[in-house]
Amino acid sequence: MIGQAPRARDKFLIALLAATGLRIGEALGLHRCDLHFLASSHMYGCALSGPHLHVHRRLDNPNHALAKSPRSRSIPTTPELVSLYTDYQHERDQVPEAAHHRMVFVNLFRPPLGRAMSYPNTKDAFDRWARTAGHPARPHMLRHSAATRWLRDGVDRDVVQQLLGHASPLSMQRYRHVDDTELRAAVDRLAALQEQP
Repeated sequence: MIGQAPRARDKFLIALLAATGLRIGEALGLHRCDLHFLASSHMYGCALSGPHLHVHRRLDNPNHALAKSPRSRSIPTTPELVSLYTDYQHERDQVPEAAHHRMVFVNLFRPPLGRAMSYPNTKDAFDRWARTAGHPARPHMLRHSAATRWLRDGVDRDVVQQLLGHASPLSMQRYRHVDDTELRAAVDRLAALQEQP
């Protein structure tokens, strides 16, 4: 889907959701000051090292985007994500109305320029990308993909729970998607154990 997205902002949004498991409300509610994409963020008064972002629940976002959980959290990010954000910043700098807006995701191509992206804007964009890609695409699917990938890669469930911002481990159940390869591997593993003397 990232390859189908025509603009740097869109590529960054898709990659951000896929790499961090953010809810769409959390992504649209990000302020520029929440992105600590340097190796050290001590100059911002942040003790965390490496690129990361902070998710805060704010009730005064101009687009009414809202983080579901009232608890703030931090999520590490990848160098690829930082690079995509740099591309987006360059694209954003070309739109004077967007220059000083505190929100990360703003309208750059349709009026009102510089205004924070809304849920309907984002849904329309995902619908367009889905048509281009030829398969369904919704923001929450990327959250499920991130969680499933972490769990398949052996990331501890408590860590995945923290990354997703879940208060309860029970919330994790719906994010574990089993595929045919895993089913085959489980049966083959059992068969191999039964053949051992």
